[in-house]
Amino acid sequence: MREHGGNLDLAGQRFGGRAEDWIDLSTGINRLPYPVGRMSARAWSALPSHAEIDALHQAARHAYRTSAPIVALGGAQAAIQLLPQLVPPGRVRILAPTYNEYAGVLSAAGWEVQEAGELDALAGADLAIVVNPNNPDGRNHAPKDLLALLPRVGRLVIDESFADAVPQLSLAPGADRPGLLVLRSFGKFYGLAGVRLGFALGNAADVARLAAASGPWPVSGAAIAIGCRALHDDAWAEATSARLARDCIRLDEMAREQGWRLVGGTALFRLYETPDALAAQEKLAHGYIWSRVFAHNPAWLRLGLPGNEAEWTRLAEALAR
Repeated sequence: MREHGGNLDLAGQRFGGRAEDWIDLSTGINRLPYPVGRMSARAWSALPSHAEIDALHQAARHAYRTSAPIVALGGAQAAIQLLPQLVPPGRVRILAPTYNEYAGVLSAAGWEVQEAGELDALAGADLAIVVNPNNPDGRNHAPKDLLALLPRVGRLVIDESFADAVPQLSLAPGADRPGLLVLRSFGKFYGLAGVRLGFALGNAADVARLAAASGPWPVSGAAIAIGCRALHDDAWAEATSARLARDCIRLDEMAREQGWRLVGGTALFRLYETPDALAAQEKLAHGYIWSRVFAHNPAWLRLGLPGNEAEWTRLAEALAR
């Protein structure tokens, strides 16, 4: 497995403690998840029907403000795994540094993988990939700049896993344009990564290929029930976006007090430049708070946002050590 956040097994091996002892801030997952509530027995016991899957698709169209063709999948990661089945291998250019699964999956499928530092450098690729907002540095691009790439590449994949709190950046409303594919993650913003739910939006032909490749029951009955409920809850999404904006300011201030410089981030994580990220990670780990470091940049430390006040207090105490 490639390096990712959420690796609490490693944290426990190095610093002890049970999984429930830790506050995992190594991911970009909302620590105050959507309140799932009660679900019907059918959600657990029956195979999902076409009508139920269609209802989930409609809920996603509502949340993402689109009428484009859409397919539900087992997380955005499932869509990434299916990309090699969408088009024959060729040359892919990935705006980097970014989420490392794209390069790994496509390289293993026979693609020539190139990394690019700017949007213009993606031109000429058979497949171009942009994570917007980007993970891990939060770099983002205006929709008009991304759309300007469409005539210059074979296909353009925009990963919007962290776009829920910034809908003005989303290309989902026009995802049915030829050559465009938009990926969305449910688990991050709604804090329910264990549900394993995501979506791919695009033109009808591409979405049909992905749907066929994903099989007859790509998501569980529980994921459908939870997704339908959460994606229609506009009030919760609006309140959560506002809270996350406030919490970003709060976390950035705590980091400044440590002498860390904000590199960037999204509404769900912040990236800081530190004198020594491994030392900062170890300092936090002694308080059973896990963070993300990066082998390619020893100064970078990424922190998700704490959830309740008890978690904020524990983070403050760990930083004060």
